[in-house]
Amino acid sequence: MANKDRQKRSARKARAAERKELEEKHAVSGQAPKKEAPAQAKAEKKAAKKNGFFSRVRGWFADVKAEMHRVTWPSKAELKNYSIAVIVMLVVFGVAVWLVDTGVVAILVGYSGLR
Repeated sequence: MANKDRQKRSARKARAAERKELEEKHAVSGQAPKKEAPAQAKAEKKAAKKNGFFSRVRGWFADVKAEMHRVTWPSKAELKNYSIAVIVMLVVFGVAVWLVDTGVVAILVGYSGLR
């Protein structure tokens, strides 16, 4: 998790530096900075142009590829720890369900006298 926080922090610093540089550039030239359209608006314009089935499928795969580049994959040690945690929880809950099931069956056998 520390690595992810570090990446976020460095990305924020880079964006802040870009904004500062852009403001300084506009202050020197005397022009007011232009507001850029948000990325979502650009994506919506792009999506509005694509109306064919194959172009939409191609766009979907392009979006998936872009999203996969943004994924922060766990390290080998993190993956090992997470896997062990999942297996331990499966065993704990499996034993808990088995105990409850055994108790319910014992109560029903005792109450009904079947077996």
